[in-house]
Amino acid sequence: MVTISGLLLVISGPSGVGKSTIIEHMLVSGLAECECVFSVSMTTRLPRQGEIEGINYHFVSRDRFLFAIEHNELLEYAEFAGQFYGTPEEPIREAMAKGQCVILDIESHGMLQVRERAPDAVTVFVTPPDWDELRKRLRGRGTENEELIEARLEISRVDYDNKVLYDHIIVNTEIDEAAAQLAEIINKRRRLNYA
Repeated sequence: MVTISGLLLVISGPSGVGKSTIIEHMLVSGLAECECVFSVSMTTRLPRQGEIEGINYHFVSRDRFLFAIEHNELLEYAEFAGQFYGTPEEPIREAMAKGQCVILDIESHGMLQVRERAPDAVTVFVTPPDWDELRKRLRGRGTENEELIEARLEISRVDYDNKVLYDHIIVNTEIDEAAAQLAEIINKRRRLNYA
């Protein structure tokens, strides 16, 4: 993947750490000095209550996802709990061609795949202030059974060990502060790109 004029930002961290909330807060508050868009992933899992096609995910069949892998349509992909998740590359190319900052919310394995194909991507890892709080948040969402929660926590531990591979680390103790830190990372990189 060739970086054109935009910015590709990968944000990772344990499930339940507040990545989506930080991103949304940053987007709504207008802290970034450029137009930021959130990449919409593709998945084979069924929509959860309230999720909207094309907003939360592109919900596709397993055959369609395997076709995307075979035809190199994905920037990265992974399998979790028997379901595939991945990032379609074409919408990212289009957004970056317009000078937008494209934000991907993916785990560390996906980040490493992105780095292979887009070495200029900026990577950010969000950590929880406390692991017990993280476990409580995951249970409080009420969207997954205990087995899936434990699987997510195990992936989170592996991701946490990989945090040293990221360009930046944000400890999410307070949403406003974390959103401001994320915006500053984007703004600094954009200034460097246009210096």
